[in-house]
Amino acid sequence: MKALWNGEIIGESDDTLIIEGNHYFPLESIKQEYLTPSNTHTHCAWKGTASYYNLVVNGQENKDAVWYYAEPSELAKGIKGRVAFWKGVQVTK
Repeated sequence: MKALWNGEIIGESDDTLIIEGNHYFPLESIKQEYLTPSNTHTHCAWKGTASYYNLVVNGQENKDAVWYYAEPSELAKGIKGRVAFWKGVQVTK
């Protein structure tokens, strides 16, 4: 799978987990130079507290476009160390 935004491949992996229709990529498969920390946090009743990264690609920022669970619940422990995308990030084969 590939994650693309603003004309660039953000990450690529053959090892994604699909949960609720979202592909969770291993963090090491993501180009770290495109990620900047965000202070945003949200809560999912069954996965736990989500944290976010902003994407910065070719001078454009996509705020909170990448999310992850640093300490997922026991039910979601398989997504630890993985990230997912939204806000216009295209995930494709």
